[in-house]
Amino acid sequence: MITLTDSATDQLKKIIEEENDSTLGLRVFVAGGGCSGFQYQMVLENEIRDGDEITELNGVKLYVDSFSQKYIDGAEIDFVNSLMGGGFTVHNPNAVSSCGCGSSFDTADGAGKASSRSCACS
Repeated sequence: MITLTDSATDQLKKIIEEENDSTLGLRVFVAGGGCSGFQYQMVLENEIRDGDEITELNGVKLYVDSFSQKYIDGAEIDFVNSLMGGGFTVHNPNAVSSCGCGSSFDTADGAGKASSRSCACS
């Protein structure tokens, strides 16, 4: 199961309120690519798909597909403000390596290896 920090929950609630659509939830998934193999992806949506694990945490719905679940189970999503701006970050206990900015990762079994190795960090 994925968890949200209070900071991430607060930020998501603000964004959903700004969108004026209380049916929205956060879809969290992984996609091949990045310099470490997989990339974290997040999008607001209200579409439930076959095989989704649906969790509601402090009023925020999370949708995770079955493929992504095995790579991000136990992860924590946080929202961090810094001098360079704010953004969501994922703390993933399944990741054994990641790129410098933490937007892509690899797992112990190397399942995250992808043919394209362009890093999302700039």
